[in-house]
Formats: sequence, C-alpha cells, structure tokens
Amino acid sequence: MIPRTMSTQHPDNVLTPFFAESPVIKGDDEIKEAFYAFSHLNCQEQMWDYEGKEVDNFVVRKLLSRYGHFFRDVVLGRDVRLTLRVPNPSWERAEAKVLLETLESIPRSFDVAKIFYGEDFAPIFEVIFPMTTSHVELNRVYYYYKNFVVGKQNKSFFYGDITIAEWIGEFKPYEINVIPLIEDLPYILRCDEIVRSYLSDKFVEYQRVFLAKSDLAMNYGAVASTLALKIALVKLQELEEEISTPVYPIVGFGSAPFRGNLRPDNVDYILKSWRGVQTFTIQSAFKYDYPEREVVKAIDKINSSKRGKAEFQDFERALEIIKKTSEEYRGCIISLIPLINEVAKHTPKRRERKLHIGLFGYSREINGKTLPRAIPLCCALYSIGLPPDVLGLSCLNEREMEFVLELCERDLKDALRFFNPRVLEIIPNSVAEKVRKTLDFLDFEIDENYKVLTDEVIDSLGNLNEEILTRCAYFRRFLG
Repeated sequence: MIPRTMSTQHPDNVLTPFFAESPVIKGDDEIKEAFYAFSHLNCQEQMWDYEGKEVDNFVVRKLLSRYGHFFRDVVLGRDVRLTLRVPNPSWERAEAKVLLETLESIPRSFDVAKIFYGEDFAPIFEVIFPMTTSHVELNRVYYYYKNFVVGKQNKSFFYGDITIAEWIGEFKPYEINVIPLIEDLPYILRCDEIVRSYLSDKFVEYQRVFLAKSDLAMNYGAVASTLALKIALVKLQELEEEISTPVYPIVGFGSAPFRGNLRPDNVDYILKSWRGVQTFTIQSAFKYDYPEREVVKAIDKINSSKRGKAEFQDFERALEIIKKTSEEYRGCIISLIPLINEVAKHTPKRRERKLHIGLFGYSREINGKTLPRAIPLCCALYSIGLPPDVLGLSCLNEREMEFVLELCERDLKDALRFFNPRVLEIIPNSVAEKVRKTLDFLDFEIDENYKVLTDEVIDSLGNLNEEILTRCAYFRRFLG
C-alpha cells in the first residue's frame, strides 16, 4: 500500500483541534494528532517532522501503548505509515546531529513494535530528506543507516568480546528508504536526474519522491511553481518507464490557493488537475478548519481514487514563462518586504517551529531585510487583500496568459475572491501597476464580506493585532 494521503504538521490552521491543550500544537498533542489522523480522518500516513522543532522520539511506543486497541487491528508500518522528516545537515547545522539521533531511533521503534505484535513489523522504514539537491546527500543517509546504525551490530565491544547485537539485540530493519524532498526550482526541474543517480546502485521495490509546492511558490511565484511541478511529474513518469521501477510522487499541497488549493471542498478539481500525483499532503487547515464529516469524506475520496498519468507537453513554453514570471515575482516581493513583515509579525502561532529556508534560494536576507516563512507570508498578503498568486504575471503577453489560464484559472479565481482593490493604494506604485495590468486579463469575483475584513486590516496598519488577522483567516479557512 503506497499511501494516497499523508497527514502533515504544517501550521496553516486557524481553529484549534479539540484534542489540543492550546492553540500552539506541540509535544503530547502531536501524539494525539497522529492517532486522530489515522483513526478518525482515515489518513494513510503521518509525517513525523524532526525538521526545525523539538519532537517526541518515542512516538511509536506511545502510539502502541496508548491506543493499542486501534493498532492491534490497524498495523503500524503495514496498514498505516509513520514517516520521519529529518533535518538536512547541509543547511541546518545546529540540527545536524538530530539526523543521526533520529536514524538511531528506528531500530528501537522496531523492537517496540515486535514486542507489541509478536512478530517482525517495521513501524518506520522511510525517512524524508528535505532540501535535496543531490543524490550524494541521499546516499549519505541511506548508507549511514545501513553501515553505521545497523552495521555496527556485528562489531565486538573490544577484542575477544561478544558483538553489539549479542548484548543489545539485533538491529532492524536492515535498510531504510530515503525519500528526497526537493524544494528549489533548479532541482525540481532535474528531479529525475537526482533519483536516477540515487537508484543506480540499489535494487528497490519502488521509490517515492516528495515535491514541494509552498516554498517553490514562495520563492518563484504561484504560476512558476505549478508549471515546474507539471514538468517534474512528467519527468518522474518517464524515469519510471526507463528504469522499470515504480516512482511514486508526493506533492505538498496546502489549502491556500498559493500553496496548492487542496481543500475538502476542492478535492475533485485537484484529483483531476494532478493525476500524476500518488500521495497528497493533508495539512492542518484541511484537517481542522472544516467540519470533520467533510474532511473524512474528502480524504476517503482521495484514498479510493487511483493515480493516473501526468499529462503535460509544452516544456519549452513553460520554462520560458517560469523564467519571466519568477523574475517579476521576485521584484514585486522585494518591494513588498516592509509591508509583509509589518503584517506577518502578527500572524498567530499554531506550532512551535524554527526558521526554515527562505526566499530566493537558501537565504532569508534580501537587501538587508528578512522575510517570514511561507505561511505567515501568505497570511500577511491575503489579509491585506493582495493574494500573492497575482504577483509576477504582468510580464506575460496575451498568448502566454492564455496558456497559464488553461492550467491555473481556477486557482487564480479562488485566490482573487480575497482581493481588495484598496490594497493598490498602500503598496508601491510599481507593484500596483503590475497588479492592475494582470487583473485586466482575469475574470473574477471579489467576496464583499471578506473585503470588509481586509478593509479593517488596511485601516489598522501600524496598529494591527493577532485578533484582526485571525478573523480574516477564519473567513478564508486557512491561516496562510
């Protein structure tokens, strides 16, 4: 079973789930969340995120001991999956050794599950490696686990003594699958090369590949991110045919149109638009900002659907549009940095997380200014009535815009419900003119009720607070 739905810990929700002790989900609440995702929402997989936050290393023990009645029938590692997202030492030096600690915990979780089930079940056998730029990094994780976590079991403590395995016990599973999480544009566009090189010395049953949407959109714009993902999915499909090994793409969709537009009331559209995706991320806004009945129905629909073929051909035109729109988008964002930061600092926290990679590659410093993460950036721009989806498109001619609308019109219309014309009065003239030019190409309707809320944000600039932004987010049904 290759999961169709992966519950994640992205902090894009407005409402606090019933099991959480506070609006900021952390610690023990994340154990409850994993159980809730499996048992009530029917998610087939839970991402357990070690990247940029403190994490419970005993998640398997706690799940099996607290919810044994459920996991007796639903086997962890067979019927549902727990997949670890580990830090990348190349970019997160302060967290580098957390990678090693996490890999060392996998055999311990195996032992717990073996005691619980009375037979060999690996509850964890895959890890997600973020910010992948090379197959070499993936091999470091794969071979560190194989050679140093498991491999040490046959070594003696000292000459003439017993082996580590004889004293500590056998180390299983013997190998793990490493899932590249590819987040930056140049590497998304050559994801097939990275995966091909990684698999060149391995015999695997299948390979999963995680493609980012949020950071890709934040760094290059919504349209560029969509086109890049369309190209990547076709390339992975062609690689699958070339090497005769199944390749299963995961795409990180959020609820905001800018971050993927995957919502319980939008599942049919997403399944049709992204047929080549195997696993869809079910982020926090999807899980907690809609009635549970709607959430379960939507997840069941995804779970029961079948992955189709990725269909996209015009790479040359798409690459040209990616180049043009990403350059203009970046220019717009640089001009908006002071306003974004002024609003984003009032974004309510929903999870304890540290900084992640930022805009324009792997830096958060732009012209001496620092930008927030994708979710607070989206929260800021949507809350002032400027959906980030429209930034970067005024450089397109009519024919190019027609090409974009064939793929993105629904997402742009959904985003522009949250547009407020008054925002053009508070942003730099250069950006305002570009937005006006873009809007002339588009057919959309503004939600007048939401405009009232963004009017309040605009009127309160310089005197904002968390409550005002929360009201806007509650209406949108996503924080950012």
